[in-house]
Amino acid sequence: MMRLSGEVVLITGGGSGLGRAIVERFVDEGARIGVLERSAEKCADLVRDFPEVVVAVEGDVRSTDDNARAVAETVARFGRLDCFIGNAAVWDHGARLIDTAPEKLAAGFDELFSINVKGYLLGAKAAAAELVKSCGSMIFTLSNSAFYPGGGGPLYTASKHAAIGLVRQLAYELAPKVRVNAVGPSGMASDLRGPEALGQQNTRIMDSRSPDAIKAILPLQFFPAPADFVGPYVMLASRADNATLSGVLINADCGLGIRGIRHVAGGLDL
Repeated sequence: MMRLSGEVVLITGGGSGLGRAIVERFVDEGARIGVLERSAEKCADLVRDFPEVVVAVEGDVRSTDDNARAVAETVARFGRLDCFIGNAAVWDHGARLIDTAPEKLAAGFDELFSINVKGYLLGAKAAAAELVKSCGSMIFTLSNSAFYPGGGGPLYTASKHAAIGLVRQLAYELAPKVRVNAVGPSGMASDLRGPEALGQQNTRIMDSRSPDAIKAILPLQFFPAPADFVGPYVMLASRADNATLSGVLINADCGLGIRGIRHVAGGLDL
């Protein structure tokens, strides 16, 4: 049985990595999908691969107009909206406070928070009215950095902690009409890149972290693929499987909660 049959979902950053894995699984579960994606090439790939069930909108999550356009085009194509997934993000590649020039730190903060936090807020705002109509849900992608230090630098870690506050506040404001939850994956093979302000726009997460390094810090001792994290999103989006969860943070961290992140970077090298 398809768990999302007839549901209409909008996801940001759905062109690669975890976002693309969510699109693929949700299509298999019977959903029709709108995607807000910055890359024109990735938009074209989505439309080619899922011509009947995906509408791809090229745009930037930092733009109020682009978020509104993604909602409008999804509703125009499929007639409704049942779930919004805020997923687009950038990573700071562990850029440390002490090693980052003040001007880069300030510019990096503005860019990273604009995508990782404001992008979620603007997407939620654009989708909220339609989700109230459908008594739908929102799901946000967090990270193990929303729960522990050491999975990124202060910019990324702070942005994911901020997203927790956003999830809780929206769950409070939008009840009882809209359920608002989040999933926090651990490291995985993805296309996640860094902010241009730090010169990291062309650097992927796997350019600085090897599969073996990620596996080594995970108590479950395997290197997860993006598809391994999609199950909780399906459950949270499913009306049959989730009538009761709102304000919930699913920490899908491959067991890191057993002991937190213990690896390379300790204190300062003095």
